[in-house]
Amino acid sequence: MQAHQFRHLDLNLLRVFDEVMTERSLTRAADKLAITQPAVSNAIRRLREALGDELLVRSGQGVEPTPLAHALWPVVRESLARLQNTFAPERFDAANATQAFVVAMADATAATLLPSLMHILETEAPGVSVHVQPLTTRDPREVLEDETADLAVGYFPFVVAEMTARAQSGALVDFESRRLYDGEYLCVMRKGHPLSESLLTLDKYCEARHMLVSFSGQPFGFLDEALASIGRKRRVVLTVNQYFTAARVVARTDLLTVLPRHFGPATGIEDLLAFQPLPLRVESVHVDALWRSRAGHIPHSALEWLLHAMERSARAAFPDQELPL
Repeated sequence: MQAHQFRHLDLNLLRVFDEVMTERSLTRAADKLAITQPAVSNAIRRLREALGDELLVRSGQGVEPTPLAHALWPVVRESLARLQNTFAPERFDAANATQAFVVAMADATAATLLPSLMHILETEAPGVSVHVQPLTTRDPREVLEDETADLAVGYFPFVVAEMTARAQSGALVDFESRRLYDGEYLCVMRKGHPLSESLLTLDKYCEARHMLVSFSGQPFGFLDEALASIGRKRRVVLTVNQYFTAARVVARTDLLTVLPRHFGPATGIEDLLAFQPLPLRVESVHVDALWRSRAGHIPHSALEWLLHAMERSARAAFPDQELPL
């Protein structure tokens, strides 16, 4: 595009382009913009003509961006966001807000963060509500994409690694993350279990019967990956999807399980459990908040306030841990 052509470009076309790129659908973009689908199609047609590129091509029920569209979008989105913040800056008034947030997290994470978070809400944002739904996957991007949840909190190592790699390569990243705290896992069994009286060896660990807390229901978790990397495996005979359930079951059986170290007191039956260090090297578990970069139904300032409240809750739960400021 030549300079004189840009001077005549209707900048409203960029708002339409941004929404279509976000939704990957003309229909959903039209709904978000409160205009008709033909109006969206016409805007994209005019932008195609101005730029001399298809920009978006049909794919199934939606559209796929061309390389030029991918290259343009970060610049367009950032520019629009700056303009909006200049002319209509957002401000989240926590004391008077009535925002409802939906957060996906596991029960152990909820037990760690929610007591302090609820204190913050009661004292600073009495009209705000938080609805927690079970975390059922280590990759919650789909539930964030379809707006089933506004925020996911948990251990998402592959998602965060992929996002980091994409960002470093200059590719567009549709999600953001923020570290809340680091956790450590321990092997847990009932008090009086034969393996609770001496140092737990790798051989004894692999020979035992295990219960796995699995959000997906698959009998293979990050510990099994760590074991496989050294040519070992364990026998998982039971999977459950809650840490509370796991604690109750091991307290009354000879199964072994793995629980976050900080979760012991929250079980309410800590005196019935024995804790042992894991007999193999496992990386620290990073608990991150993950959210969609541009959530259409929730103001950015509201989400930022919730993230800050989550960080404060994490610092209250882990006062001796160096956490992000």
